[in-house]
Amino acid sequence: MLPLLLVTAGAWAQTATTPPSAPAAVRPPAQATARPAETVTATPAAPHAWKLVRTIALAKPGPASLDRRGNLYVTDAKNNLRQFTADGQPLAVYSPPLPGHTAQVEAWNTTKIMVFYDDRQELLFLDRFLAPISSTRLSTLSDGQIRTATLAPDENLWLLNESDLRLSQYNPPQQRFSINTPLDLLLGRNKPDFRFLREYQNNLYLVDHNSDVWVFDNLGNFRKRLPFQGLNALGFRGDELYFLKDNQLHFFHLYQLKERTQPLPTPPDAVVSQVLVGEQFAYCFLPEGVAVYQLPVIRP
Repeated sequence: MLPLLLVTAGAWAQTATTPPSAPAAVRPPAQATARPAETVTATPAAPHAWKLVRTIALAKPGPASLDRRGNLYVTDAKNNLRQFTADGQPLAVYSPPLPGHTAQVEAWNTTKIMVFYDDRQELLFLDRFLAPISSTRLSTLSDGQIRTATLAPDENLWLLNESDLRLSQYNPPQQRFSINTPLDLLLGRNKPDFRFLREYQNNLYLVDHNSDVWVFDNLGNFRKRLPFQGLNALGFRGDELYFLKDNQLHFFHLYQLKERTQPLPTPPDAVVSQVLVGEQFAYCFLPEGVAVYQLPVIRP
């Protein structure tokens, strides 16, 4: 991957800006939000089908992600990035040379892992063995504060600039911004609190903790809102997105628009901060570590 360089004035001149829809079209009465058509609750016995494999001892686990092979990546209290197999066996550790706050870890890309340090506005890219590939200071790309970022499947970068409320795509090979979408008209007078950004199945999902999940296409055009409030992050599995809320795991089908809920297998008094769901294992993040559960085999 070519290193990300300082964007020149000429690069900005080539930027294509994607204007938002007119305010009247932003919140049409019948189309402003996509409401789930049906909600299904799992039976109380369902969580017991999750078999506890082990608990990874890790005080105050932080941001985490799964790669396509099922490996788990999670940061610890000292900002180290730890890699585990799908069933929770340790593999590798990356210790950053500089202190910083890890805001996001993303391992879904097939070739690299992205780590976002929001306090020093830096993106770090690692290979699958946690060896550094490259890094970039986001302050060299644009003015303002980047609140959240994600790596697209084509290896372009999506950046959410909190200072000017702009969603941008940066093209590293061409060293220029190819898409800029202003969000101020979409937000109106609402004060956003953006927490998470991820491209999945040709759509871009932006989590606003204060309102909904905003959905854009992969060209930065606003599509719709999903009425899920108070979230910090999303996960994706097959054709569903999922999130943790009110001590339950919620699954929402992206195309059938059906929502189902799954009680957690942890004790009722357990403080679960995050849940990740892979193909064979699920992970519940607790103050003392990560509980690894084997998922039941669903037979046709």
